[in-house]
Amino acid sequence: MVLQLRRFTADVKLMFVNGATLLDPVPPVTPVGMGKTTRGVELKSIDDLDSDQVSAWMRQITSVPGIGGRRR
Repeated sequence: MVLQLRRFTADVKLMFVNGATLLDPVPPVTPVGMGKTTRGVELKSIDDLDSDQVSAWMRQITSVPGIGGRRR
């Protein structure tokens, strides 16, 4: 029997439900098995994170009705 262990300590993944609605720019990664509208970014380390861009995406996604914004 062969047992493989994998760890995710080398990657940082940030995914947004309904991320396809985000602008400036739309997050580039479409993860497999998470839905057609999920988008995100994959980084080699947390140091690669653009905090200004993530803040802009967070403001946008929380304004979407049903995600964080009020229902209209």
